[in-house]
Amino acid sequence: MNSNSPNLLLPYIMAAQAQKHVTHNEAIRALDALIQIAVTDRDLASPPASPVEGSRYIVTAAPGGAWAGHANEIAAYQDGAWTFYPPRTGFLAWIADEAVLICWTGVAWEPAVTAAINPAPLVGVNATADTTNRLSVSSAASLFNHAGAGHQVKVNKAAASNTASQLFQTAFSGRAEIGLTGDDDLHFKVSADGATWREALVVTAVTGTPRIPQFAKAALPSAAAAGAAALVFVPDETGGAVLAFSDGAAWRRVTDRAVVA
Repeated sequence: MNSNSPNLLLPYIMAAQAQKHVTHNEAIRALDALIQIAVTDRDLASPPASPVEGSRYIVTAAPGGAWAGHANEIAAYQDGAWTFYPPRTGFLAWIADEAVLICWTGVAWEPAVTAAINPAPLVGVNATADTTNRLSVSSAASLFNHAGAGHQVKVNKAAASNTASQLFQTAFSGRAEIGLTGDDDLHFKVSADGATWREALVVTAVTGTPRIPQFAKAALPSAAAAGAAALVFVPDETGGAVLAFSDGAAWRRVTDRAVVA
């Protein structure tokens, strides 16, 4: 019979052994150090000057002082002295000063989440994901970098009548939307309040031709509000349908600059 357990190497109490309590307490000490491992630090090259009883550390790859010769081991301060426990493949340890979980791979301590989690039901990065926004990111910026020559961001929809778009918001209220909204044409929409939407441009999928907003004469918006250089299509202008532009004060036909009657 082996004198130690196969996984945690806990010492067995042998038959007819004297001072059985010594072996038993040694096993308890090992369990106290290795079960639910939470270490204080993993970046110290030598032991702290005033360690707390029961505190644990992961020894660096090039340690000194009382930790010399124990690289990557778990150092536990027990009964006023350092005890060292070599990690076993698969050991998990919580690093208190970094708030990260790491794993011993058999070669090195690595982040425990490097293994693929696929599929993951929810992912929140500095934010809380939910069943609607299964990926939620709170950040000053987001980077999608290439792995090779280029990079594509894909937004897929199930059918032409569905929506695949990018929505831009102010205080979580929609202000602009670009995408395939209800068909396979490319739509550019804007809103002042998140409720009423106006199409600024539509690019037809079949021909690739752009369409600008269309207004009957009676429904033309204020030229001043639209601003100089705004462009619309007026289907019922005198003399026939025509493109019109705003000069900042009035809508004028692009054909002869006459004010739309």
